Amino acid sequence: MPSVNNISSTYRLASGHEIPAFQLGVYKSSSDVAKNTVTSALKAGYIGVDTAQYYANEVQVGEAIREAGKQAGDVFVTTKVMESAGDVDANYKRCLESIEKIGLGYVDLFLIHSPRQANGATDRKSLWQALERLAKEGRAKSIGVSNYGVKHIEELKKYASVPVSVNQIELHPFHQQRAIVEYCQKNDIILEAYCPIIRGQKKDDPTIVKISEETNKNWAQVLIRWSIQRGFVTLPKSDNPERQKSNADIFNFELSTDQMARLDGLEAGHHVAPCPVDCD
Repeated sequence: MPSVNNISSTYRLASGHEIPAFQLGVYKSSSDVAKNTVTSALKAGYIGVDTAQYYANEVQVGEAIREAGKQAGDVFVTTKVMESAGDVDANYKRCLESIEKIGLGYVDLFLIHSPRQANGATDRKSLWQALERLAKEGRAKSIGVSNYGVKHIEELKKYASVPVSVNQIELHPFHQQRAIVEYCQKNDIILEAYCPIIRGQKKDDPTIVKISEETNKNWAQVLIRWSIQRGFVTLPKSDNPERQKSNADIFNFELSTDQMARLDGLEAGHHVAPCPVDCD
C-alpha cells in the first residue's frame, strides 16, 4: 500500500480506480448545512466526500461541488443505498435517483449501506446486481459494501461478476474489528473507517490524552493519524471549517511504533453506530 503523506494521497481499488485516503464524511450534516460543509472542506483541500441516501443530503453535496467549479473526477464522491426496493430493476432505478441528485453524471463509488435487509440474502443479491449494472454502464466507477461481515462478502462472491472494491465499517482504536479487517486486506478490499474520531466520546481517554501531549497534536488528530497508519481510508466528519482544517492537519507527523501499539491496546468492542456485521 502506498505511503499516505498528503491530503491528495490515494489508494488503488480493485476496479483500477484511485480513492483518496482522506475524505469528508457528511452523516448528520442536515440539508440546510451540508452545502456549506462541503464547500468549506473543498476550500481546505479535501478531494473526497462520502454521502448516502440515508443522509438526505446528496443534492446539497452535488450543488457544493458544482458551485465550487468542480466537475466529475475532480472530487471523489461516494453514496450508498440503504434498503432494497424489491428487485434488480427497482434497485437500479433507486440508485439512479442518487446519481441524478448529485448531478455529476456518475459517482465514483456506490455502496450497499448495510447487509441487514428485509429479505436477507435475496435483497443483498438484487442490490448488488443493480450496482453491477451501474458499474457496467459507467454510472458508478467502483462498487462496494458497508457494514458487511466476512460471511456476507463470502455470500456475495458466489454471484458477483464485479469485485467488491470497498468495505466501509466503523473503525477506531476502541472498535478494531480485526477479523473483518484481516479478511478484507487478504482479499484486496479497501477498508474505509467511519466514525474514526468516535464522535468525540473518547477524547478524554488517558492514553489518547498522553499521546496527544507527546505529539503536540489534538485528540482527533491522533485518532485520524492512527487510522491513516493502519492503511484505512478515513472519513472524519465536521461541519466546522476550522475543525475540518485541523482534522486534515495530520500529514506532518507520524505516530511511533510504541504509540500505535498503545492505541491498538485500547480495543474494547465499543462502537458508536449500529453494527450489523453479524446479522443473518
